[in-house]
Amino acid sequence: MIRTLILSAQLRQLALALPLIVLTLGLSGSDRINQLERVLKRGALIMLTTESPTTYYRDGRGENGFEYLLVKAFADHLGVKLRIASQPSLHQLLLSVGSVKGDFAAANLTQTALRQRAVKFSVPYYHMTQQLLFRSGHQRPTDLNNLDGTLVVTRHSSHSERLEQLKNGNPRLQWQEIDHASMSDLIKMVHRGDIDYTVVDSLAYKVSRHINQRARPGIVISEPQPVAWAFANFGDDSLLEAANAFLTDFTTRGELEKLTDEMFRQSHYFSVANSALLGRMVKTRLPKYRQLFEHAAKLNNFDWHLLAAVSYQESHWQPQARSPTGVRGLMMLTQATAREMGVDDRIDPKQSILGGSRYLAKLRARLPSRIAEPDRTWLTLAAYNVGYAHVEDARILADRQGKNPDVWQNVREEFPRLSEKAVYQTLKYGYARGNEAVRYVDNIQYYLSYLHLYTISQPKLDGKDTEPSDQPMPAPASL
Repeated sequence: MIRTLILSAQLRQLALALPLIVLTLGLSGSDRINQLERVLKRGALIMLTTESPTTYYRDGRGENGFEYLLVKAFADHLGVKLRIASQPSLHQLLLSVGSVKGDFAAANLTQTALRQRAVKFSVPYYHMTQQLLFRSGHQRPTDLNNLDGTLVVTRHSSHSERLEQLKNGNPRLQWQEIDHASMSDLIKMVHRGDIDYTVVDSLAYKVSRHINQRARPGIVISEPQPVAWAFANFGDDSLLEAANAFLTDFTTRGELEKLTDEMFRQSHYFSVANSALLGRMVKTRLPKYRQLFEHAAKLNNFDWHLLAAVSYQESHWQPQARSPTGVRGLMMLTQATAREMGVDDRIDPKQSILGGSRYLAKLRARLPSRIAEPDRTWLTLAAYNVGYAHVEDARILADRQGKNPDVWQNVREEFPRLSEKAVYQTLKYGYARGNEAVRYVDNIQYYLSYLHLYTISQPKLDGKDTEPSDQPMPAPASL
């Protein structure tokens, strides 16, 4: 009852404040400009968001994240710069919509009944379900009425809103709420055994499961929910309409599917065993060589995570590694490549990493300057594995098929044909194990995603303050 009264009071205050805000905006008279014109005049679009592996983060490549890249495409479409206004919590994020802090919120926000009372949503660009997670080794839950342990969710979240809806049919359902915890934090807490259950969005689990293998999906507790950007529910709709037009066109042209695939494709290659092994190596072997990777990356303009991912693919970070063909070391250099790169001792970690990174830089520089990232990197990796000449042959095959040879996905589709006699006899450099090059790049993309995710997940929770509640009341502006 107390929560309900507090919430009602907050809503009344918001309702009283909105007319004043609208009136203030209208006092400018003939000088008044709409929201889209304001953004264009400012020369910048301000995106409200929260930091997480599926929204916005910084890594070795700079600013990144699915929402960041999608909004960056919108800003480029408008011809303005993009500014990021990261908010400390999901609740604070949507309370900031319509304020001077930013133009709209983009943070994997699902459209719920309560939220639609507080904000306006764009057309959806993704759908996801809510999933109850449990820890492996415990019995898989089948009924919300019989959870054997503590269920914890983020306060003021769409998950607490959904649990409240399910409470009527599940009278014994109870849960606790925690402030300032992202879904990634909650997944990690289940993985470590700090809590028994949590509820997160399917996308958050899909991305984070690689480094939190003990967190397993139990029950899907919602139908697929649309994900959209959130705009102020007062003032004009010019910016919202521009966003809708952009998202519709971006989807129609296939660009949204391309971005989604690029950001989340590696999640499809999940394997508990492989992720667990990589996790152990990250903790036991990688720390010995991380500074060497960082140093070499800085010298050759690479993301150090990429160099580490290549080395893991090549040697599992074993400096004494040797293949049957005689390649050796952390970066598995041939004798010829080692001589070319000035490497005297292939099993010396520093020399191997520097030599391998210089060779990657050389291969990257040979590619036509018009090839943009990330395709440039993926083609470079293929050349490191199968040789630059065979990459050129695969690009020729793509061109013959009427595809753009500067796009990795197009070249990737043609690589397996390099082992077909009827095909490779028509090419300058002949036979190659094209399937191996595809697997090589796929593996490194997966390891790269894992290492980025591991790095950005390292900050610990600010606190573990929880508050018991058998009937929590979510705020209307929530995730």
